[in-house]
Amino acid sequence: MMTRRELWAAPALLQRVPTRMNVLFVMADQHRADCVGGSAHTPNLDRLAREGATFTSAYSSTPTCTPARACLLTGLSPWNHGMLAYGKVAGRYAYEMPTAMNELGYFTAAIGKLHYTPQRNAHGYQMALLDESGRVESGDFRSDYRSWFASQAPLLDPDATGVGFNDYNAKAYVLPERLHPTRWTGDCAVRFLEDYQRPEPFFLKVSFARPHSPYDPPQRWMDFYRDRALPGASVGKWAEGNRARNTEKNDLWRGELGAAAIRESRQGYWGSVSFVDEQIGRIVESLEKRGMLENTLIVYASDHGDMLGDHHLWRKSYAYEGSTRIPMIIRLPGAKKGQVIAQPVELRDIFPTALDAAGAGPSRPIDGRSMLPLVKGKTEGWREWIDLEHGVCYDQTNQWTALTDGKWKYIFHGFSGEEQLFDLVGDRGELVNRSDDGARLRLWRGRMIAHLETRGEAWVKGGKLATREKMVQYSPLYPRSR
Repeated sequence: MMTRRELWAAPALLQRVPTRMNVLFVMADQHRADCVGGSAHTPNLDRLAREGATFTSAYSSTPTCTPARACLLTGLSPWNHGMLAYGKVAGRYAYEMPTAMNELGYFTAAIGKLHYTPQRNAHGYQMALLDESGRVESGDFRSDYRSWFASQAPLLDPDATGVGFNDYNAKAYVLPERLHPTRWTGDCAVRFLEDYQRPEPFFLKVSFARPHSPYDPPQRWMDFYRDRALPGASVGKWAEGNRARNTEKNDLWRGELGAAAIRESRQGYWGSVSFVDEQIGRIVESLEKRGMLENTLIVYASDHGDMLGDHHLWRKSYAYEGSTRIPMIIRLPGAKKGQVIAQPVELRDIFPTALDAAGAGPSRPIDGRSMLPLVKGKTEGWREWIDLEHGVCYDQTNQWTALTDGKWKYIFHGFSGEEQLFDLVGDRGELVNRSDDGARLRLWRGRMIAHLETRGEAWVKGGKLATREKMVQYSPLYPRSR
């Protein structure tokens, strides 16, 4: 049996140089869209943006970890892949991105966080090196990162920094930097690219577990942001009801903590983003050294954002920009550089984009569309808006459906029936609820009714949007195990 390194190197198979484009998909967990450039030191993402295209209206339709990853895996909308809220990624879908790329002759590999169930279910990836953020769903599981850590530092605790996986507070990583999971993920990706000698092109997914909490960058990155100006939280008057803390623990999801606590969180979060960006630079440098950069499509995105105190909210699962809007950068060799693209795109579009780079289209119907035509300047016929939603998370009042075209956003809160309308061009922080704009509200409400009415009376009843008291976690299309 070949080792992992022999599997991706396979020197005996070195018969030809791949002529089709490689695909490198890099994602970070919980990276909000406004934390690239500007106040964030992200020179390597900035470089990809200068040499590629930045999508300013990129979203995660169901902004928590597992439904977002089901979307990435399938190219489907929430209703069609079946996950309307946080739950378990199904064991198998009829059509999945890694398997589809395998069938097109690609060697498929994943490094970092997958967040599938069971955890060793690779969904078609021919090689997977896992960092599951300390998550253990069965007694016999240990991630590849944790196994490596034990081999390197058998007497140390990988969680010694003491910040929880959903905590708001931040602290510098207390162990040697080389042991940090962000560095491990970067190291594994660099080794893969340095050693890759297989004849087929690769589809490589590199999935960083940060900047998702714990906000624990190395001390040098905490120091870097110690005295730098960071944006404060956006808080609309409509968010007054979110002031009260839901818990005194550090993993709260709602509550006003004050400017000092928000800044500490953001210092650790911004530092975590910069540490991830540093690894991205190393990965791109590896492609350059191998002469692969101009034959590799690079896509960067995140599964969702992080509220970080905006509107007195923390973590994710909300309809607001901090939670739903994500960075999306595509570097396509030979395309126009430095583009800024405003058309609404979503995680479902990454699967067909990878297929397009391989010279193919979907062999089964999916909801996503390749973004490469947009990068090539072909915008005609693109979708007008994208759908967003999340079932109950943290509290029964937090369940909603939304629509946005990147300029306006309409939100219907399923428990209370409250409507919100935001002008994202003039008010990206969503400070002012414009639901008093009657004509525009009716336009977006009508779009939402049309979008949901095929689901039945639990969603639209008597031509009106229906409120919901109970949790709707999965749609009827979720593939349940037999």
